[in-house]
Amino acid sequence: MCPVAFGQTKQRVDLIVSDATVVTMDKDHLLLKDGAVAVQGDAIVAVDTTAFIREHFVAGKIVDARGGLLLPGLINAHTHMGMSLLRGLAEDQSLSDWLNKYIFPAESRNVTPEFVKWSTQLSLLEMFRGGTTTVADMYYFEDTVAQTAKEAGMRGVLGETIIGFPAPDNKTLAAALQYTEQFLNHWKNDPLITPAVAPHSIYTCPEQILMDSAALARRYHAPILIHMAEAPFEIELSRHQHGQSTVQYLDRIGLLGPDVVGAHCIWVDHADIRTLASHGVGCSYNPSSNMKTAAGLMPAVDMLAANVAVGIGTDGAASNNNQDMFEEMDLAAKLQKFGHMDPTVLPAEQVVSMATITGARALHLDAEVGSLEVGKKADMIVIDTSAPHATPMYDVYAEIVYALKAEDVRTTIIGGKLVMEDRTMLTLDEKTILRKAAEYKEQIQASIKPKI
Repeated sequence: MCPVAFGQTKQRVDLIVSDATVVTMDKDHLLLKDGAVAVQGDAIVAVDTTAFIREHFVAGKIVDARGGLLLPGLINAHTHMGMSLLRGLAEDQSLSDWLNKYIFPAESRNVTPEFVKWSTQLSLLEMFRGGTTTVADMYYFEDTVAQTAKEAGMRGVLGETIIGFPAPDNKTLAAALQYTEQFLNHWKNDPLITPAVAPHSIYTCPEQILMDSAALARRYHAPILIHMAEAPFEIELSRHQHGQSTVQYLDRIGLLGPDVVGAHCIWVDHADIRTLASHGVGCSYNPSSNMKTAAGLMPAVDMLAANVAVGIGTDGAASNNNQDMFEEMDLAAKLQKFGHMDPTVLPAEQVVSMATITGARALHLDAEVGSLEVGKKADMIVIDTSAPHATPMYDVYAEIVYALKAEDVRTTIIGGKLVMEDRTMLTLDEKTILRKAAEYKEQIQASIKPKI
């Protein structure tokens, strides 16, 4: 609720979103049946009833959210936006074969800054339509990803990938570290972009690369993004080469810490979970991708019980095949219920938290985003609840997780700026993006046909 004292004069603000059921996701999970949010600049200045906001504020722009839900923007805790142009390229493969026989070769032949720009725009288009307002991304040419995301208005924790073989953007470790350091300097203190260092994984990065990447990140107080304990072959490799699980190995070499976000974290035991919790590592649960590649089921219930911050991610569209956080929320809940053979585990309210405030904690951004509270960034979405599949609504959280779809998102706001209003894109040229995607499909097919 709004803590500000007012006199007779209304306070002028930039934006008011009114007449909604406000799902705050604050510490009390406050729901306002007829609520509104006032925004000045990029921050929330009041969350209260519509009547209160109208009485005390006047805005240059009013968004009428009548009949809808207003909730914090969704946080995609792990993806690869630069891979959307590879959507559907290689299907029904094991993770190892998918990467080594298809994706890595296709990337080596096609990925350029221009490719990454258009692929990122395609991802952003899908994400804005589906209510994502913060994304954790790791890919090549991440400076191009950051510039593209910034221009469109997306908030992101964006990691330059460092990998143990010649990559599309950098052919040597020295070049990769130099590029990444320039990237960190370029984007430090940006209001939307948090630059990060992203050593790909223990199975693509020798120990020295992992340690050099972590040292660079910590020199700049930047986050570290890494694929962690993703598949059975990774655990076998770690035990064979290091005599330890992935998590224990990363702990031994000093990589783990409260600045780390681990993608997947599937093959972890109770000792690993305690280690992750003790270091404050955030983790991303990526149900669709993990099912499709048969990577395994993350023990998300146990991890949350141990106070590990677990967010929800889509992974890249090349392995999912979409970046739909509503689909991921639905699957996140149902997979855990099925895996435990217990319909009471991971209830809908907890899943919504994972996609908002807990996801923000996983990315170490919970002081800024993840809930609708005074002082936080004005990242929020309006969701229509009038469709047949959304009617009637008895429980707001169950509605969000089990009934609503990405296409129900009506308006997306990031840092107080509308990037989509009434389903009309405001910062992206949808027709051009889709045309370019079709052109790239022909190029990619031509490049791989003789090899695959």
